This record gives sequence, structure tokens and C-alpha cells, in this order.
Amino acid sequence: MKFSLSWLKDHLDTDADIQAVAAAMTAAGLEVEDVTDPAAKLTPFTVAKVVEAARHPNADKLQVLQVDTVDGRKEIVCGAPNARAGLTTVYAPIGAYVPGLNVTLVEKPVRGVVSNGMMCSAAELELDGDSDGIMELSDDLAVGTPVSAVFALEPVIDFEVTPNRPDWLGVHGIARDLAATGLGAFKDAPIPPVKGTFPCPITVKVDGEACPLFSGRVIRGVKNGPSPKWLADKLTSIGLKPISALVDITNYLSFDRARPLHVYDMAKLSGSVIEARLGQENPALKRHLELLETDPDYGIFDTSDSDPSPYEQLYALDGKWYSVTPDMIAIADASGVIGLGGVMGGASTGVDFETVDVFLESAWFDPIRIAQTGRTTTITSDAQYRFARGVDPEFVVPGLELATQLILELCGGEASDIVVAGEAPARKPDVAFDPAYVAQLTGLDVPHDKVETILTALGFGVNKTTPWTVSVPSFRRDVDGKADLVEEVARIYGFNHIPSTPLPAVAPKTGGVLTPSQARARTARRALAAFGYSEAVTWSFMPQGYAKLFGGGNDALVLANPIASELNCMRPSILPNLLEAAGRNASKGYPGAQLFEIGPVYFGLEPNDQKTVIAALKAPDKARHWAATGQDALFALKSDLLALLEELNVPVASLQLVQGSNSGWWHPGRSARLQLGPKTVLAEFGALHPSVLKAMDLDGAYVGFEIRLDLLPQPKAKSGKSKGALSLSNLMPLTRDFAFLVAAGTASGDLVRAIRGADKLLISEARVFDVYQGQGVPEGQVSLAVEVTLQPADKTLTEPEIDAVSQKIVAAAQKAGAVLRS
Repeated sequence: MKFSLSWLKDHLDTDADIQAVAAAMTAAGLEVEDVTDPAAKLTPFTVAKVVEAARHPNADKLQVLQVDTVDGRKEIVCGAPNARAGLTTVYAPIGAYVPGLNVTLVEKPVRGVVSNGMMCSAAELELDGDSDGIMELSDDLAVGTPVSAVFALEPVIDFEVTPNRPDWLGVHGIARDLAATGLGAFKDAPIPPVKGTFPCPITVKVDGEACPLFSGRVIRGVKNGPSPKWLADKLTSIGLKPISALVDITNYLSFDRARPLHVYDMAKLSGSVIEARLGQENPALKRHLELLETDPDYGIFDTSDSDPSPYEQLYALDGKWYSVTPDMIAIADASGVIGLGGVMGGASTGVDFETVDVFLESAWFDPIRIAQTGRTTTITSDAQYRFARGVDPEFVVPGLELATQLILELCGGEASDIVVAGEAPARKPDVAFDPAYVAQLTGLDVPHDKVETILTALGFGVNKTTPWTVSVPSFRRDVDGKADLVEEVARIYGFNHIPSTPLPAVAPKTGGVLTPSQARARTARRALAAFGYSEAVTWSFMPQGYAKLFGGGNDALVLANPIASELNCMRPSILPNLLEAAGRNASKGYPGAQLFEIGPVYFGLEPNDQKTVIAALKAPDKARHWAATGQDALFALKSDLLALLEELNVPVASLQLVQGSNSGWWHPGRSARLQLGPKTVLAEFGALHPSVLKAMDLDGAYVGFEIRLDLLPQPKAKSGKSKGALSLSNLMPLTRDFAFLVAAGTASGDLVRAIRGADKLLISEARVFDVYQGQGVPEGQVSLAVEVTLQPADKTLTEPEIDAVSQKIVAAAQKAGAVLRS
């Protein structure tokens, strides 16, 4: 919304400059976006008169001018074809910045003759006008007159209007709020009615669902033409192009009073009834379908021609055709639709310079329908912008009277009586209000008399009973209760007056402010980043089809209003989002992504159905290398998983690794779970099922894991924050290798766990380093070679002591079902 300072002063008696107005608007809650002062950039430019003009001695197309300027007589070189003696034009001195050329003038010779300034065209000053030559001004202007005064340039404010304040879409409404702040006196003169001199020959009808209130009158004998300078200047100052007096009056009142109107050329109307109703079926199509049903010889519709639209059509003023559907408001006469109510008029009834008689419309349309029509048609006219936010329903007839006055004043003619159909919607109900509520909500100590003054200045009616009864004006349909009234008082009184009250001191919480779960999430985030994974932050939504692949997709978790059609279901797992992200990277030439995310997943609608998980994914890397393929990605992922659990103080040695029991989206032969007992599954990991990858259009083997953060056992509480003393043995460790025969399919982790438990004081590590099947190994069995590391603590181990530990290892392995290979 834009307005000029002089326009504001039509409604506000004030001496404030543009900066003071902008500051007052900001303080009152109006979001000022820009303050433009076109006169500021034209400060150096003044009126000058050419005294003599002679051909340049060294250039046929240049002239040397003797010019009377504000700085005295100057010699200026000029190439404009219209430069001549006696011309009144615009002078730019040396040092002036010329905005249209983006240059600063300097004194320099032009073909051997020094030019002491410049004569300017309209384009060079970024003004409207002929740019083929220098500007030609009235000879009545005195030398030295500022150019800004010649063109009546003035500052303009551009601000953002919030959807709840349609009254700010008129300068009159802005002036009311500024007057309430004390910036000036509000000019709110009553609008006297224009007495009709003859009955209105047009009857109006409304469909209450589409248009609750419709009014109008005929004005005959008008003379349409260019608008007077004051009206054209107001529209030009805010970027509107003057068209004709009749059209400009309606545009002016849209911005002056937030009251859109429309004028119809009476000679182009059909019949004597104008109706505001909903759109209907296309009459041509309706007749065609009737003939198909009733006349067997009518034949099949010829589809070689364009099919008739199923709805009425409108050729609008913007030169485009629109289908008027049953949810749009149609303005119609006997010929059919002649306008989209509250949005745009039709070209068939538009006024022009030949118009003599007009019908002037002022109505109130359903804001919801207007907003929907704007979205459907993509029309964002000034009328649609205002009606969609809800203009003042009680200003329908007064707005018609004001427009009538302007038309009679500028175009002449005589007006008929006013015709009205329907009624305005009821005002918002009165509000019971205790002025002490202002202090209760805001802490502002506002005297009760000041509260009354503010509300009254804003247009509210105040009855100081106990409690007060405050009536809401018709132009403030955003006010629903006493909290809204407190907001009005606070913003006008000044948010800067709200007292600054420090919060009470709170003793620091021992042990930090993070919960154990939050601390673990932070630790996991740092650990995974150190392992080479990149953190992803994805939506908590996904396509319902993907959710079903991962055990979710319940209809109860489908969103009623998703932010995108494909993000319509709450996620049961983070892995699908990571798979999508890795797939996008691969499609753009970046395979092998390693991603992780820590976030919520959803299993139901109750608060406890939201769980936090840690998910990680390794995408296949198709890069080729001269060396061997290296470690299997699945075992690398398992190593990262176990290392992460170690970082989170999970007793990894006590975890059970179980295969064959994973969820259905894991590969049955290349996945496993880690659990503490059969009911506490801490994590699942492995390769994703090929059918899942195919459904998501992914190629290759993707491996990943998910950890349930809430199921991880809490670490034992420590007596303090400091760690215990580091205890390292000064003795060298030693290793012993064992080869065991186990049944094929035995989990090596079970064997390793049993060996580690054989002597917890001496055995520091055990790991499988070889797997063999073949000659020398019975069928159905596998040879597992295990390296066991012994770490003596206080003395060097003797051979008998080493043999004793070896016997314990063999015995522990036998209990796990392994036999020492001979």
C-alpha cells in the first residue's frame, strides 16, 4: 500500500514531515517498507533559459548554448535537436549526479569547447515525458525554480498491510490511526447524500450467499475525459496510470477510502436488471445437452470444433477469458455475465470517452469467495485485494454517495435515486471490557481516561459502565474480544512504554541443563560426524507409500493439510528420507553418501507414540580403484554402530546379536539386531531389502542402522564429573591364536563373547581374523581363527600361567559349542 504525504494530509491535519509519519506508523504497528522522496534526487536541478544557440565549431550535430541559470550565465554544449534560443528547460550544474545516466557531471571539453553543465531530458531525470530532446517547460517559470517544485514531486510511503487490517488499505484509515497516536487531528467530515433527480431505471438483485449487499445508481449526461491534475497527480504518485475521469475516480476511492467501485456504460447493458449471483453452467452447453437427450436426430457433437466450456465465460477488462464457476460471484444482466464481482469487470460494458450514461456499483462481497476466485483466476486486482480482506460493509452506500459527488463534480450529469438489494452483515458483538485488563496483560500503567481516549480515537464506542461496554466499528471485523482491545491500547500508547522487568535469578542446575537423552544425542552427533558421516535434517513427513514400506502408513497418521502432496504421512522411520537424499546425490554424480539424522519417528497419535531415533546410512560407492575392494560396507557399518554405542556408554559386551528377526524392510540374510534380552531391541542394522530399494527406485546395496535412543540403558551415575585416574600397564601385551570348529551358521560374536569372559582380568581383546571351509574341515562346519590379546597387570606371565589361561579359553569355547581344531 502506497500513499503520498499530501494525500495523507487530506485526512490528517498535521505539520509532520515524511520521516515523522513513518516513525509514528512503525510505533503504531504499521510495517513501513520504504520511504521514497523523488524530489531529493532532483535537488541539484533547476529551471534555466537558453539565451543564444550557435553551431559548434567542430561538430555539425552539436550546439553551443548561452544559458541563464541559477549560477549566472553559462556556456553549455548540447546535442538535443530541440535546443534553441528562448527555450525554458532544465539545467544541471557541474558536480550534479544525473540519475537517468548514472553519471556525475565534470567540467571537460566537448570537441574543444568546455561545457559548464548540462541541459536535461525527461529520461535523464527519470521523469515521464518526451525524451527525444531536452525538456521544454513553461516560459512563465522563473530561472532558478527547483525542478521538484515544477513537477510537484513529493515523498511516498510504502508499507505492508497485514490481512487483519483492511481499513489500512485506505489513506483515510491510516490517518485515523496516526491521529490516535497524537500526530495530528483526524479529518472525518460526514458525507452528505446526493439527492436523486429521477428514479433509477436499473433494478438490482442479489444472491445472499454470494453478495449480501449490492447498491447502485444511474448517472446520466456525464462527459468522460482526462482527469484533472490533482487527481492524476495522486494516482501517479503511487504508481497508477490515469485512464479517464470515471475510471480514475473509482481507483482513487479504492486507495483513499478502501472502497472499490465499478462503473458500467449504460448503453452497453442488456435489459434493466443487474444481478449479483453465483456462476452457472454455460447456456450453450446446457442447450446442447438438452438436444442430445430430446432429439435423436440431433447427432453427436462435432468435436472438431472447440468444446463449449461447462461454465459461463467472461471476457474481462484485462483482455483475457475466464470461466465463471459456481463458486465465483458473477455480475450479470440479460446477456449473461458482465463481470466477476469484487474482482474485475467485463470488457463488454466498460466505459470510454464516448460514454454518456453510467451505472455506478457499490457492493459488499463474501471475502472467502473473493479470495478463492483470486487464487483460481490468478487475478490480483486492487479490488480483489481489498474485498478478499473484508472492506467496511457499512460504507457501501456512503462510498456510493462520495463517488457520485466526484463524478458530478468532474464529469457533470445528474444522478438517479439509489437502489439497494440485500443488507450488510451484522457488526461484531459488543465487548465487556475492564480497563485494568491492560495492565494485567501488558504491564502498562495506562490511565483509564487515556484508554477511553485511545479507543474512541480508533472508532470504538465506549460506554463506561462496570464493566465497560465497547462497541466495535464496522471497519474493524478483526476485533473479537478484550485481548484485541488491549492490543489496540498498547500499540497506540506505545510498546516502548512497557516496563523492563528482569526475570528472577535462577540458580544454575547441577549436572548441566541437558537431559540424559539430549546429552546422548549431542554425543552421537559428534561421534558420527567424526566417523565421516554428514548430518541430514529431513522432513518429519514422507509419502504414505514409503511409510508403508517401513511399517507405518496408518491412515491415522496421514496429514489432512500436507505442505506438499507427496509429504502426506508422518514418518515411522528416518531411513526412507536418508535413502531419498542419498539417491538424489547419486543421481547428480555424487554416489557413496554417508548420512545420519537424529530425530523423531511416529507410531501413533498419543504423545508417547513419538520416539527419538539415531539413523545412519551408507550408500554404495561406485568409484573404481586399482587396489582390492576393501572392507565390506556392512561390516564397516557394524563397526561404526558398535563404536557409537561405546561412545554412548552402552555395555556393548553384554549385547546380544540376533539374526533372522529383523523388520521386513531389512535384507533377511544381511541384517541383524542388537538387544538386551528378547524384548529390548536397541538397534537394527544391515542391508536394506532389495524390494524396498526397487520401490524407491534405488540401485545398489544400501546399508544402515537405526538406534532407539529411549531404549538405551542409562549409564551408572558417577560420584562426580571428573574421570578416574588412568591406569595403564607398563608390561607388554601378548597374543595367542586359536582355531575352533563350529557349526556353519554359528554367530562368531557368540564365540568371541564367550572367549572374552574366560578371564576378564587378563583377556583385553579377542577378534576373529580368519574363516575357513574346505579340506580338513568336516562338512557342515567352519573353522574360525581367533586372536586373543592378554594384558598382564603387575608381573610378566609365566608359561604355566599362559597355559592356564589358554585352557580357560578352550573350555569357554566348548561351552559355546566350539571345538579346538587339531
